[in-house]
Amino acid sequence: MARLLIAALAILVPWAATPQPVSSLTPQVQIETSHGSFVVELDTVRAPLSAENFLRYVRDRHYDGTVFHRVIPGFVVQGGGFGTDFAPREPRAPIPNESGNGLSNRRGTLGLARTDSPHSGAAQFYVNLADNAGLDPLPSRWGFAVFGRIVAGMDTLDRIAYLPTGTLPAIGPDVPLEPVVLLRAFVLDGVTTPPAAAAPVAPPAEPDSPE
Repeated sequence: MARLLIAALAILVPWAATPQPVSSLTPQVQIETSHGSFVVELDTVRAPLSAENFLRYVRDRHYDGTVFHRVIPGFVVQGGGFGTDFAPREPRAPIPNESGNGLSNRRGTLGLARTDSPHSGAAQFYVNLADNAGLDPLPSRWGFAVFGRIVAGMDTLDRIAYLPTGTLPAIGPDVPLEPVVLLRAFVLDGVTTPPAAAAPVAPPAEPDSPE
């Protein structure tokens, strides 16, 4: 199977993760892992399709018992696609690419992983460990859609980022040698269902696959 990937590296910069008030427009999801927990806040206004897609996987418990299978310090932590036995979790159909929504791949943001096909994003997600401007769209190509941000527990991601990694033939390089298990993901109390998804933001002109 094609390996979901995100490309380009950037410089690590500080990020202050502060919990924010919860509303129907900014639902929050707590993610508990074998190495600690973190909370993501979703942007249902600028990334309605990607945010609702992620929430549906959370509600369906798709992520429970998966692993973070790609960890690159100074770049990303990626997961949501493989069980603890590294067997792939079957995703739903992919969604349209919302990378033209004005949200940048800054440190602490949550994005939708995909192959080099621009509209292939489904269940796998990543957290930016640095400002990764190379993942943003350009007039000549599609980018990788950001749809949320870490508001608590960024230190958990930073700890995971420096775990030793190796290569698994079925997945590729950068796989933690000590499995990082996503134990469960759930919507925090007080969060209501976001409004119906609006039409996606217009993509950049003459889109193409990332290099």
